[in-house]
Amino acid sequence: MKLTYFGHSAFLFDDGQQHTVLLDPFMSSNPTCGTSPSDVNPDAILLTHAHNDHVGDTVSIATRSEAKVFATVELANFLSSQGVENVVGANHGGTVTFPGGTAKFVPAWHSSSYTTEDGTVVASGVPAGFVIRFGGKTIYAAGDTALFMDMQLIGDEEIDIALLPIGDHFTMGPEDARKAIDYLRPGTVVPCHCNTFPAIEQDRDAFRNRVEGETATRVVVMDPDTSRDF
Repeated sequence: MKLTYFGHSAFLFDDGQQHTVLLDPFMSSNPTCGTSPSDVNPDAILLTHAHNDHVGDTVSIATRSEAKVFATVELANFLSSQGVENVVGANHGGTVTFPGGTAKFVPAWHSSSYTTEDGTVVASGVPAGFVIRFGGKTIYAAGDTALFMDMQLIGDEEIDIALLPIGDHFTMGPEDARKAIDYLRPGTVVPCHCNTFPAIEQDRDAFRNRVEGETATRVVVMDPDTSRDF
């Protein structure tokens, strides 16, 4: 499986068999992303929650590519009201299917609302993470979250790759992300949701050195607009 990182929490999964899945496509307004939203044509889009820095370019990408969008029910309903035709609402514990794989909705501790262009704040349900099975790998996309004990149950899913926020301030920081690794027991961690804005600046190399010095987990530090085969 090929993983492409667009910065912040935006990723593209490619199974090498003509199926791609896009996660939280915050691209055109992302100061770290140099890839145009028009350059991605996913089969599916997974959204962890409604914040603008995660919904990002979903409406334009889904409208152009006809990708099926998966989100919690309230966010799915909001996207439908914005003209997204192929959207599926689900919720914690539920599993959805898309070309090449599946995604189970799991809890995340955060908030979830969308701010429209005129400044209106739309309450859009609860946040989620995903356990994604795609391209022969099991991936935990944590979304924006604090540390929580039930990550131990997510670890029972036998996670190959965990996409973990380490930025602090809005999510767990490096210290709590290090504890999360003990609960999740992943083979590999890709740190994200950091270094996009001053409030979430972190030293990813220091995080990698600590994790690899204290655990059996490998940390892969990815720069925006780069890809890695797993």
